Amino acid sequence: MRAAWYERPGPAHQVLIVGTMPVPWPAPGEVRVKIAVSGVHRRDAVKRHGRRGPGMTFPRVIPHDDGAGVIDAVGRGVDARRLGQRVWIYLAQSYRPFGTAAEYAVVPAVQAVPLPAGVPFDQAAGMGVPGIIAHRAVFEDGPVDGRLVLVTGALCTVGRAAVTMARRGGAVVIATVHGPSRLEAALAAGAHYAVDVSRGGAAARIGAIAPYGVDRVVEGAFGADLAADPEIVAHGGTIAVHSSDRADPAVPYRRLADKNITVHFLGHDDFPDEANRQATADLTAALRDGDLWYPVAARFPLERIAEAHAAAENGSPAGHIVLELDPAGARPDPA
Repeated sequence: MRAAWYERPGPAHQVLIVGTMPVPWPAPGEVRVKIAVSGVHRRDAVKRHGRRGPGMTFPRVIPHDDGAGVIDAVGRGVDARRLGQRVWIYLAQSYRPFGTAAEYAVVPAVQAVPLPAGVPFDQAAGMGVPGIIAHRAVFEDGPVDGRLVLVTGALCTVGRAAVTMARRGGAVVIATVHGPSRLEAALAAGAHYAVDVSRGGAAARIGAIAPYGVDRVVEGAFGADLAADPEIVAHGGTIAVHSSDRADPAVPYRRLADKNITVHFLGHDDFPDEANRQATADLTAALRDGDLWYPVAARFPLERIAEAHAAAENGSPAGHIVLELDPAGARPDPA
């Protein structure tokens, strides 16, 4: 099969190799997916650089956690009726060496989630990491029906999913964006209110919408927002942090403690199994219903994976970055 891999950490154009490898076979409890589209995230580039965690834990790594395609083989113990099923997959390269930047990927059967007819592969292929994080950020402290939920950076990949999950959960959603031109896009994504934080006074404008404070914050810029968050969060509220612009920001303990604010720091790989199951079910339903939609910012063939990683590292608020392994099957919207 065609695949991309690296055998040492480093810059994409120096370490990523595109070539051929044997086609894998699923072990008991696993499925093999013929990949149509592989999602590319900044997290994939961070792992390739070896900047976080233990570095290279396998001698060869096929990158990318997320993807979508069709099950073409099943391991022992997996229902054979899953053969031919359209699926999206998540955490393919979490604690495993081989991800979705290949024509075939093998994952535990539970991590291959049935994809409803009518949902294009490119919509589901990059949803796993940001979508599951968003779901956890919104619901870790329980239902949000009737609550006020603030989503910062609402047009990033995590933010879009968080807006959708919170709205579908019955929350009143306030979104923040950078720049007045993005306000309408945030409202179109499902937010009830949108606030431009590129000019001063954002905390006061949020306060005018939520005079008693917001109940939950889905926070993607922890360091930058630390000064304002204690001001806009309600007594007993929560802040779920999925990203920070600073590695070691100074936490205003007293201001947070005086309002009994809980701060959750969310990783990417180790949420409880039940949380992942609920997240994948809710995200799939949102895709099916058309409530969650991602613009595709850039498409690359496998041979240009280094360019795709560079695009992910530079950040793409415009939407997904994807590799098309099967261009003929990647874009159509099957009935």
